[in-house]
Amino acid sequence: MKKVMVSGCYDLLHSGHLMFFETAAKYGELYVCLGSDKNIELLKNNKTQFNENERLYMVQSIKFVHQAMIASGLGYLDYEAEMMEIRPDIFIVNEDGDQPKKRSLCEKYGVEYLVLTRDPKKGLPVRSSSGVKLDQQLPYRRR
Repeated sequence: MKKVMVSGCYDLLHSGHLMFFETAAKYGELYVCLGSDKNIELLKNNKTQFNENERLYMVQSIKFVHQAMIASGLGYLDYEAEMMEIRPDIFIVNEDGDQPKKRSLCEKYGVEYLVLTRDPKKGLPVRSSSGVKLDQQLPYRRR
């Protein structure tokens, strides 16, 4: 079976993340590298809602995920050491996560690079972490 790897923050876990994991897992055993609290604060200039241990527990509990881990590096390619260790056949991103640096890293290690569209599960709304954050800022009840 092929090994598939994805990376991300996964702080405000939502149905869009689950759909991404479900789709990625169709390509092989899914390995998820989560950004560390330190790296997320460095990149986004914000602390996470859920610490890295909570996020790891939640993501590892998802049935589509073979193994989850906290990425050991810093920066946008914080998962490079884990990529060398896992040796995935495929690295998957969604359209928002497509970056030339990620493509180059995959070329360096001979890993297929695949970009997925952001499609919701049938019957569910499109979700993104940015959208969830925006929704949290709205009053709970609208009049």
